[in-house]
Amino acid sequence: MEPGREGGCWFLYYAYGSNLLRERLLLRNPSAALCAPARLQDFKLEFGHHQGRTSSVWHGGTATITQSPGDEVWGIVWKMNTCNLSSLDKQEGVEDGIYVPIEVNVHTQAGKVLTCRSYQMKDYVSGPPSPQYKKVICMGAKQNGLPTDYQEKLEAIETNNYAGPVPIMEEIEAAIKAEEINSA
Repeated sequence: MEPGREGGCWFLYYAYGSNLLRERLLLRNPSAALCAPARLQDFKLEFGHHQGRTSSVWHGGTATITQSPGDEVWGIVWKMNTCNLSSLDKQEGVEDGIYVPIEVNVHTQAGKVLTCRSYQMKDYVSGPPSPQYKKVICMGAKQNGLPTDYQEKLEAIETNNYAGPVPIMEEIEAAIKAEEINSA
């Protein structure tokens, strides 16, 4: 069984990084539907460079989760069609060995425990994210109403002050603008 697959043509995906933001996830994975905000117990959020290399997409460290008793990470459970499993894996750099799929049990605010697919970075060196990447995570946390104290924790993350172009950020902003026009 693939991590997070409940049989049938859907799986649950637990996002804690840039995929907290709906528009970011939908760029590559159009089937994603919001399931619930959820808490991952005994893990903490970290940022790092896979094998010490800076992300060429985000120009800084990217998010991962590591086991850490007593800590917690908040994120979003997305219900996705299995047809997007390979696009999600590709986005997460699975075939390049950057992230590996893992199975996590997360708690929703309603007290349900959901088994989800998530991703963990292998072999990384800690390093701060770019301001653009941090912004996407914070926007996603806000968009989905994650707990205020957790949002404040995200806002406090130090960045690497990268100020150059981030094409993916432009794509996301364009998607957000398009949505605003469509819903106006």
